[in-house]
Amino acid sequence: MRIVSVNVGLPRDVAWRGKAVRTSIWKSPVPGRVRVRHLNLEGDRQSDLSVHGGVDKAVYAYPSDHYAFWREQLRGVELPWGAFGENLTTEGLLEGEVRIGDRLRAGSAELVVTQPRMPCYKLGVRFDRPTIVKQFLQSRRSGFYLAVVAEGEVAAGDPIEWRGRQEDGLTVAEIVELYASDAENQELLRRAAGLAALPEDWREYFRKRLWDADAEDRDT
Repeated sequence: MRIVSVNVGLPRDVAWRGKAVRTSIWKSPVPGRVRVRHLNLEGDRQSDLSVHGGVDKAVYAYPSDHYAFWREQLRGVELPWGAFGENLTTEGLLEGEVRIGDRLRAGSAELVVTQPRMPCYKLGVRFDRPTIVKQFLQSRRSGFYLAVVAEGEVAAGDPIEWRGRQEDGLTVAEIVELYASDAENQELLRRAAGLAALPEDWREYFRKRLWDADAEDRDT
């Protein structure tokens, strides 16, 4: 497991569909070692802190392993590292293996997996195609956010090591599947709603989708 590329970007105003959109989704690879801080990487900043950023979304990681898929889906579209707005383009860390609450060491920084990335309309702005938001979710290739446990520095080529695994936890892929298929799996919803490592807004989302079996019995 390793870091393939470190990518940063600052807010910019982009003209899209007749209006100005402020976004930081354009990220570019940077050479050398980059400081990882508790809220972002040095040289990087989120635009809309009401939905992006914060301690639970300080760093966004996306597997380089998915780029071949997207090059097939988005023929003719240039896809440099960082194209999906990720800070860390990684290798060997997939959503089906990474669990919420897993701790990682990348370079000299220590990070913890917090949640999947749910795409917003700005992904459509980035590629000038609104349909990619739905396509991204359907692909189940979400990437994942990381909180910074210990600040440090990262660079392309740095190894990524496990520092702690949540063996009984839920994978990023399982959380995405629950979100996408809603209340199909009640047992998994209960586990997700009680997952301490998952941010509170996610747990509340899943709690609201639990069936109240006792209430159903009372209604019959």
